[in-house]
Amino acid sequence: MEEVSNQKAAIVHTERGLSISGTRITIFDVMGYLKAQYPPKFIRDSFELTDEQISVALSYIETHETEVETEYQEMLKSGEEIRQYWEERNRERFARIAANPPRPGYEAARIKLIQNRMQREAKKQ
Repeated sequence: MEEVSNQKAAIVHTERGLSISGTRITIFDVMGYLKAQYPPKFIRDSFELTDEQISVALSYIETHETEVETEYQEMLKSGEEIRQYWEERNRERFARIAANPPRPGYEAARIKLIQNRMQREAKKQ
């Protein structure tokens, strides 16, 4: 679908993938919320979309279900491979950081933060 010049909501191809025209929101952003079983109104409000924009996105997903699902699964797989690559690449670095002793004053600041959090939670109850 091509973007219409009068700013009518549409699904367009961008460098980010299939996106809702006039936004940086991709069909896959919406798919993530649909997979988590969020209602369309929540998705619309979360992304600050108009009724027309969410309607166009949901309609596109429904009409092109097989292709969108296939591409979504490929995107998730690619994302997981990238995450694993960087996790492995940085494993030694994170271990060195974790092995360093805390900076002076850090532990006292951490204890103070925990105490403040506990006081706020106690006030809520």
